[in-house]
Amino acid sequence: MSQTTGPVDLTQHEIAALRTRYNLADAHTHQGQSASQDKIVSRLPELWRESEAIRQADLERRFTEVFFRLHGQPTASEMDKTLLSYSASVATMVVAMYLARRGMSVSLVEPCFDNLVDLLKHMGVPVAPLPEEALADPAEIRRGLDRVDTGAIYLVDPNNPTGFSLLKDGRRGFEEVVRWCRDTGTVLVIDFCFAAFALCDERHDRFDVYRLLEDSGVTYLAIEDTGKTWPVQDAKCAMITVSEDIRKEVYDLHTAVLLNVSPFVLNFLAQYVEDSIEDSFASVREVITRNREAARRHLAGTVLEHVEPVVNTSVGWFRITDPATTATELQKRLQRHEIYVLPGTYFYWDSPHRGERYVRIALAREPELFEAALRRTREVLLGHGD
Repeated sequence: MSQTTGPVDLTQHEIAALRTRYNLADAHTHQGQSASQDKIVSRLPELWRESEAIRQADLERRFTEVFFRLHGQPTASEMDKTLLSYSASVATMVVAMYLARRGMSVSLVEPCFDNLVDLLKHMGVPVAPLPEEALADPAEIRRGLDRVDTGAIYLVDPNNPTGFSLLKDGRRGFEEVVRWCRDTGTVLVIDFCFAAFALCDERHDRFDVYRLLEDSGVTYLAIEDTGKTWPVQDAKCAMITVSEDIRKEVYDLHTAVLLNVSPFVLNFLAQYVEDSIEDSFASVREVITRNREAARRHLAGTVLEHVEPVVNTSVGWFRITDPATTATELQKRLQRHEIYVLPGTYFYWDSPHRGERYVRIALAREPELFEAALRRTREVLLGHGD
């Protein structure tokens, strides 16, 4: 069936990007395997047979233990109450079901990936914007949150697309948010799907966030995910961990959605997590670091200016410096040359005009292909490719 209208959301943009030569749109992992990861791939038949022989509960426990060990979250591992699902979108749907059942509205960080707001709205949850700037200064977080009049707040940390994180102030930013939520009786939802990149960034140390959440007494739902970290062709697992006061309610909603994640996928992914423990995330960090530096270098002197992130995630956020150029126009121009980036308008889901000043470029790509894409992008931006 032919498409007669343009994309209505970022995912539709990403689907269109799959048809282009230089797909710099989706944040999924498209880089190749490291040497040690190649060895995992060579063992796939063995892992398949092993998965048939091990109990589902044991595979789930082994996966969550190694995942939270990598992430430095011993409290989450010890509590053994994390629910597994096939993707972050499924986990988000469960969160939305909980909020809808409670009749809650939610303040969602802006900018963010627009499928979060879409899922919430499709589940009948009223959504209001929470500007990322309100979280920038720990001394001002309470004042910024005092303007919130919803039953829940929904944060993404590190944020997609900006790379902003409360970790920039160590524990202080997180503590201020958690304290405010506890004092006001506000439910705290945190999307940690890009948290692995905080482990890759030597400037930050991801402390035991779940210990803070549990000790505070706050009502919380936290989502984790493997989908943006390893080159596993979208074989992934997402997790939801919640506070004890809503554990049974969320469990009942979760079992209405699915029984379990594939035992083979859990076994397969656990090998990649263990590999990253062994190499201290080198296979992930080196590709992202190399490609971010290449993007800075190739796009210097063009209309795209790199916005330095708090955490070096797998996406780059670029400001358009020419006031006469919009993200919508720039995206279409690049697309005509088989280069696909995402316009910032969709990330600023409540104020798209603000997003016209930005584009997002995915970094999790094979470096040689990424360099070729950037060379072509530079030519187009400088007027040599038209």
